[in-house]
Amino acid sequence: MMKRTLIALAMTLSVAAPAMADEALAKSKNCMSCHAIDKKLVGPSYKDVAKKYDKAAAADLATKVMKGTKGAWGPVPMPANPQVSEAEAKKLVDWILTLK
Repeated sequence: MMKRTLIALAMTLSVAAPAMADEALAKSKNCMSCHAIDKKLVGPSYKDVAKKYDKAAAADLATKVMKGTKGAWGPVPMPANPQVSEAEAKKLVDWILTLK
């Protein structure tokens, strides 16, 4: 009975909160140390990133997440994130671009 309840809960959460799963990924990869959803920290807010870019920029943004960048948002560079795989970077960028 307990196993069935846990499976049902997991299925509900995966369907009901896909955005939360991506926020959880951002937290697990330490992205939220420098970024917040709705306010500037060290780097721009994710909502500001979503306003600046569209889906056509997704592949370029995923590369920036992995390899880092400088100058796009001011003098503070974003360091490379070798702990983020290409698939994770794409998932993060897709989520960020929905936050307009």
